[in-house]
Amino acid sequence: MNFKGGSAKSTSAIHLCHYLALQGYRVLAIDLDPQSSLTGFCGLNPELEFDGQSVYDAMRYEDALPMQECIQKTYFPGLDLAPARLILSEFEVDTAVYSQEGVPFYTRLSNAIEQVEVDYDVVVIDSPPSLGYLTMAGLFSATSIIVPLTPSMLDVASTQQFLQMMADYIEAFEKQGIEIEFEDFSFLITRDDPSDVPSQQITGLMRALFQKQVLSATTLRSTAVADAAMLKCSIFEINRSDITRTTYDRARASMDAFGAEVAGMIQKNWGR
Repeated sequence: MNFKGGSAKSTSAIHLCHYLALQGYRVLAIDLDPQSSLTGFCGLNPELEFDGQSVYDAMRYEDALPMQECIQKTYFPGLDLAPARLILSEFEVDTAVYSQEGVPFYTRLSNAIEQVEVDYDVVVIDSPPSLGYLTMAGLFSATSIIVPLTPSMLDVASTQQFLQMMADYIEAFEKQGIEIEFEDFSFLITRDDPSDVPSQQITGLMRALFQKQVLSATTLRSTAVADAAMLKCSIFEINRSDITRTTYDRARASMDAFGAEVAGMIQKNWGR
């Protein structure tokens, strides 16, 4: 979650999904972004070939469908998807209407997830680059938050605004008697370039300010990840022999470290 575009939310989400699925977790990916980037990463092209149900159909206010009917199997073993389509943007408009009638918008996604929670170990939600009703519904549903950001002053400043706005929204919820608590709230440094001195200085600043809330692992700026993303793939799906092996190894190691750290957080929260 982060309302700054280009912070690698979808890239981080798909790599986390694939890593956890490879470790044997039953993973449900939920694409809350009407631009459908995570859906594309999972092999569906909503604009051209996908005309099925989406997560919007489980969240809509009238004649909502069971969540089970809105989930698609993916080609990646252990990973299912609640896809997004452009119609998901209608949720913002619908909410403006139904909120006047006292219908709570923030429970729409959490209620849908509850219908299928016995079928999955982990749910990964990819939020849109905004702080609207969709993002807030995801915020209410989440047990932990990961905020990806690139090590640049523009991203740090934007993330500061995001955190302030999110705190204001959470305070507004609490004034209504609605408690929102997280087991973990962490920052992920994305597109990390160890050879870029200014970006490393910003990374150091982030670690000094937020300390343990910044994940130890970072995801590297890598041509391997970029090339895989162009093909709507993760680093786990491309062949090591197709690119420079050292480039692949560095990118794969960073994504493995990110996934392993999150998996450790999950196990800790499960009391294991």
